[in-house]
Amino acid sequence: MRVRTVAVLSTCAAAVAAVAAVTVPAMAATDSARTAAAPDPAALALGRQVLAANDGWAASGSGTTGGSAADDAHVFTVSTRAGLIAALGGDNAANLRNATPKIIFIKGRIDVNTDDNGNPLTCEDYYDPAYTLQDYLTAYDPATWGMVTPTGPLEEARVRSAANQRARVMINVGSNTTIIGLKGAKILGGNLLLGSSSVSVSNIIVRNVYFEDAHDCFPAWTPTDGATGNWNSLYDSVTLSRATNVWLDHNTFTDGANQDATQPIYFGRPYQVHDGASDIIRGSDFVTVSYNNYFEHDKTMLIGSTNTPGDPATNPGADLGRLRVTLHHNRFANLGQRVPRVRFGQVDVYNNYYYQTDEDSFVYAFGVGAQSAIHAENNFVLRSADIPLDALVYDWGGTRMTEKGTLTRVGTGKISAVNLLDAYNATHTVQLATDAGWTPTLRTGLDPTASVPGVVSAQAGAGKLPL
Repeated sequence: MRVRTVAVLSTCAAAVAAVAAVTVPAMAATDSARTAAAPDPAALALGRQVLAANDGWAASGSGTTGGSAADDAHVFTVSTRAGLIAALGGDNAANLRNATPKIIFIKGRIDVNTDDNGNPLTCEDYYDPAYTLQDYLTAYDPATWGMVTPTGPLEEARVRSAANQRARVMINVGSNTTIIGLKGAKILGGNLLLGSSSVSVSNIIVRNVYFEDAHDCFPAWTPTDGATGNWNSLYDSVTLSRATNVWLDHNTFTDGANQDATQPIYFGRPYQVHDGASDIIRGSDFVTVSYNNYFEHDKTMLIGSTNTPGDPATNPGADLGRLRVTLHHNRFANLGQRVPRVRFGQVDVYNNYYYQTDEDSFVYAFGVGAQSAIHAENNFVLRSADIPLDALVYDWGGTRMTEKGTLTRVGTGKISAVNLLDAYNATHTVQLATDAGWTPTLRTGLDPTASVPGVVSAQAGAGKLPL
């Protein structure tokens, strides 16, 4: 019988150095990647670490402890897609319901666009027999098809092709889980799905992982999206959907070499192959996003996915009274928009470093949406001279926002105190009220704004934890 190796942790956190390794029967024939050597004691200690008290909204209620209570048999080191799915429970379709406490260390690079034997898959490998991109572009060209939503056999073949890719790249994560990257850990092309429209999850920690290029091979053409239509894609690197008490910490999110700016133009619009980096939707709640590095991505973080919250009695994903999120000490560098875009939620955005020097890709930072209540405090904005202060805030149907303590710098110029909301109101007819109606209390401290670039640059992103 083939075996796998798992780490044995002391039942006492103080005795974490007393680690050994044991062998137990393998769970599946595809489980070879779950046999890596046990992490060293320092890594194991970080794997057991929980969110500190008062560290943002995720400290609410019973707090966020992830898989810290995992027994010895549920501590894994994985290095392939198959190994990751096996550690999460063994069946990707059922893993959302696996609430067994577990700690999963990511070792090396996991390319999610691979087959069961680990061979790389291209977009063409997902094609339905009745689909090619060229046939699709020919069939639904607005010049002949019109500005009408695609229907018929080729659209159905695109949907089947998209389902083929979705089955590979969406990785379901259940409750009571810690996923933590070892040195150099990367997930390429994957979408960690924390919950779904029908399954709620809670108590999840994701730390020290480099997420790159969660691309969609089959964007949907939506001719009614805007005046000229748009291509819309599906995947985020991490999606919170009906997820509560989640801590995203010290990760990196980027499109890597597959930048949106390099995508082709079809039907007069960019062929958009990326969606969010870490979206928080469907009534997710009590989330802390700390010390992450987001760079070179467009639609960064959507908090709340609809302007219609629904009736809580009939809609388990209702957003009213939920979507409470804290963002602190993150580096937001050369992003397009949604940093964040908020509907309904009370969102605390403090001590973040906005590094926006690419005016060609920049759209806005703070999206003030329906019934949202953003409290932004002591954030530092380094910007290009071509990005005006009033462009940092965008009104998506909201009415109010608190913003204070902001410092800005243009290039290497003088640092100055500014108020982004005042700048917005000065140039827009429809005004936003300057009080979000609440004051954050769940913080471990508030750094002076002038120190934010140094602190965040030194500490944010994957690879900064002592692993």
